[in-house]
Amino acid sequence: MPRFKDQAICVRRMDWSETSELVTLLTAEHGLVRGLAKGSKRMSPGSVAKFSGGIELLTLGQVLGSLRSAQELANITEWDLQEPYRGLRLDWAAQQTSLYAADLVSSLLAEHDPHPVSYEAMRAFLDGLTTKSAASREEVLALFQWRLLTDTGYQPVIDRDARTGQALSVAEAYWFDPQAGGFAARGDNAGEGTDMRGVGPWRVRAETLTAMRAVALQAGDLNGSSNPNPVPRAHDPATLGRVNRLLCVYVRSIVDRALPTMGYVLGEG
Repeated sequence: MPRFKDQAICVRRMDWSETSELVTLLTAEHGLVRGLAKGSKRMSPGSVAKFSGGIELLTLGQVLGSLRSAQELANITEWDLQEPYRGLRLDWAAQQTSLYAADLVSSLLAEHDPHPVSYEAMRAFLDGLTTKSAASREEVLALFQWRLLTDTGYQPVIDRDARTGQALSVAEAYWFDPQAGGFAARGDNAGEGTDMRGVGPWRVRAETLTAMRAVALQAGDLNGSSNPNPVPRAHDPATLGRVNRLLCVYVRSIVDRALPTMGYVLGEG
């Protein structure tokens, strides 16, 4: 069995036994890795030395283990905790947002499929969530969702009509068609409406499209390089919140199910 050593973020964790854990790790070079950490919960000096006292959800560390076939669990033999993100444990809103991000990663990425961009996006998201003000969290989440969707091939079409390919003329509102994968000038599909609990298309304010374009610009997807400046202040947390809700329901249409943590982003829980 090939050995591996990698930087990783724990995105799922459950008890396997009194002394072991089943974990899903987003790694920098190996993608999602599901593995069994035998003895990781033991508090003997040897186990603590090998596993830093256990592998906690939404922590960053260096993992050492061996990979089996894609159908089998990896054998996690060591975990060196490097960043516990303690701020997430002290702020309920930040914790809920980070759990949603972990759900997105687990749902959109395939196991053993390297996605270094998604790994860096998740790491930047957790760093931003714990260091920036509460008012900036909508921006941090919007950037993460955009980068993850772009890296997985689901980037929304925002520079033209997703149905016709024509330029979008200036309007007070547009439609977001999840089947077409982006914005459209008209909502001609059956079931259209403003309620995003339906299948779409959904009516969207022009300001939401403008804010999403600003997020894409900051992420580097409109000018070819990452922009270090924040999203313009004209896009307040309320507008960025609409961007996040739109991207959230778009993901729901992609995976064809509601993730357990989506209710927090959508204001339903």
